[in-house]
Amino acid sequence: MQLQRRSMLSTLAAAAVCPICLSRGASAEGAAAHEKNWDYDGEEAPEYWGDLKPEFKTCSIGTQQSPINLAKPVHSELSPLVIDWKPLPLTVVNLGHTIQIKAAPDSTISEGGEKFTLAQFHFHHPSEHLIDGSHMPMEIHFVHFNEKKDAALVLGIFIVEGAASPALGEIFSNMPKTKGENVTTLTFDPKKLLPAKLDRFRYEGSLTTPPCSEIIHWNVLRASITASADQIKTFASMFTNARPAQPLNRRFLLEG
Repeated sequence: MQLQRRSMLSTLAAAAVCPICLSRGASAEGAAAHEKNWDYDGEEAPEYWGDLKPEFKTCSIGTQQSPINLAKPVHSELSPLVIDWKPLPLTVVNLGHTIQIKAAPDSTISEGGEKFTLAQFHFHHPSEHLIDGSHMPMEIHFVHFNEKKDAALVLGIFIVEGAASPALGEIFSNMPKTKGENVTTLTFDPKKLLPAKLDRFRYEGSLTTPPCSEIIHWNVLRASITASADQIKTFASMFTNARPAQPLNRRFLLEG
């Protein structure tokens, strides 16, 4: 298990431009062409992920899987999140399952004195996490890693329908339509995607895509940001990419 966790974090550091490659456990060069893919519907849908490849077995037998339904949390005095994200060249990549923006190398987040480096962020429609059994229209995942502690931290932010978001507009207006394409534009500040309050849910979980490795410190913000109906429709017309909620099992869901 320790070797698998170290391998996953090394892959994240080497292939930060590709969360799909990371979640497949592939190298930076990508998986071999003959390897079976995974998807969100059909014979490669989430319920079959654990059977597609031996490396994906955790998707079906893991006990700390993500996402989950965020319900009945235990109130706790959580360590504050210290977010120090830097502006970055806005390179939007279409990975086939989502779009991704690679982060500046010196963007970090700290929790309880541990520092994690932001590798990339990407989007899901509908949200992967649920609030009291209900999906939100979208969710952003900011993926950070910490090689020394052999763990990763993902910050989740919900997007709900409301006022148009200029920050999301910058991304969605440059969203390439074809898998493998990327578009680079002017500098973008990822902090513009943060809500005003950082109250959050906290639990231990996994990647939400194969191989579903259980290495993630999940922090999902209670406060959401808004996007217009047209902005949400723009993304939803290209991607439906949410894994179903997984059992909480014997884990604690905290809020603070």
